[in-house]
Amino acid sequence: MRDGVARAVVSVGLAGVALIHLLDAPSKFSETPYLGWMYILLMVGALATAFALVRASWSAAWAAAVLLPAGAIVGFVLTRTTGLPQASGDIGNWSEPLGMASLLVEGTLVAVAGHVLFERAFGSSRAGAAVRQDSRRQTVAA
Repeated sequence: MRDGVARAVVSVGLAGVALIHLLDAPSKFSETPYLGWMYILLMVGALATAFALVRASWSAAWAAAVLLPAGAIVGFVLTRTTGLPQASGDIGNWSEPLGMASLLVEGTLVAVAGHVLFERAFGSSRAGAAVRQDSRRQTVAA
């Protein structure tokens, strides 16, 4: 059940990332075309990852669900701090509404998908260690 809920939440979040960037894409294509194409790649990747997670709980899809929004966060921070080549107009523009919505959704995705990956990597070994620890305590007490 938990896996299904996490997959649903992350899939909807990835669709949200795609929508937010779709809304902002026309201005990017007119200002800085290469950023517009990066938006397209992000949207396609987010929707493909969402579709993959709807179908199954693949580790590669969970990794993409962390990396895609994390990359978007890094891009947002770079455009607001140092700027990017041919894109310095947003330096200091931290209060853009689509940007804030994007950071909220992307941060949530990184947290949820990262948690799932962490549990897959370390959760079962921690649970096994706790069971072994309990069995040792019971043996010593007997």
